[in-house]
Amino acid sequence: MQKICVIGGSRYVGKLLVERLQAAGQQVTVINRGSAQPLAGIEHLVVDRDDEAALIATLGTRTFDVVVDQVCYTPVQAAIAARAFSGRTRRYIMTSTIEVYDPATAALAAVPVSTPMPEETVDAATWLVSTDLPWHDEAYLEAHYAEGKRQAEAVFTQAAGFEFASVRSAHVLGGGAREFTGRLAHYIERIAQGREIIVHAEALPTVFIHYEELADLLLWAATATDFTGPVNACSDGLLDVRDLSAVVAAQTGRQPVYRTVARGETASPFSFDRHYAMSNARAKRLGFSFSRTTDWLPDAVAEALTTSAVPTI
Repeated sequence: MQKICVIGGSRYVGKLLVERLQAAGQQVTVINRGSAQPLAGIEHLVVDRDDEAALIATLGTRTFDVVVDQVCYTPVQAAIAARAFSGRTRRYIMTSTIEVYDPATAALAAVPVSTPMPEETVDAATWLVSTDLPWHDEAYLEAHYAEGKRQAEAVFTQAAGFEFASVRSAHVLGGGAREFTGRLAHYIERIAQGREIIVHAEALPTVFIHYEELADLLLWAATATDFTGPVNACSDGLLDVRDLSAVVAAQTGRQPVYRTVARGETASPFSFDRHYAMSNARAKRLGFSFSRTTDWLPDAVAEALTTSAVPTI
């Protein structure tokens, strides 16, 4: 049994991870601001992670084998956590995102469209950190989400208080009503109602992962392996926006209606005019086995339909 701390852990992937850690016999502590109570038998620490003094006081003399940070979005948050958990944990895992590879948000080395992004495309060990930017401003953070994640990874990578790994998640789907981004619902509603889906003329493919598979990978990262550095987390198989729409169409019995826009214009979620699909080769080499997106996506759409108010035929 290991002592594992999950920062966040109150909804969606984080909540499922906590459940699976407990089921696996781990001693689990959850840290959040008290928005939701964890399962019985799990220690719950209520504190604002952005308040360093309060976080350190709340941690007290506790130590952990592993910390899994589900809700780190800025280098300021990472710096606070790096100081607070230095000497308190052997290993720290941060949930990151495919968005770190978005070439629209940073100057990155070009990768051919036919080549999924490997982890070294974004090297957190050399990434410049700027903690004096207005990371506390919600509008700024939303507009700079990808850069916030890149810099947070960089802070942890460059810290020396514990071993660090990051899990760069693909676009997460599944969970029906629990899926809070609304991106799958966007397609279900438009296709079921005959409304337009806006796509780029040359929409490029991307990668996805089911929320249960992401929880499985985080469980594996926390308990079954000691890798450091980033790993990409995505199911096998590339899909573009029309592939996704076709799966939804098959479930709703209605055909999608498309409106095409030029490169650079705003389109529906998952219509990309630039390449940043990820490679999951490193995670596979380390021992994790992925499913195929096309195997689980129809069930994810069907589950979403059961919680949707839109009519189908």
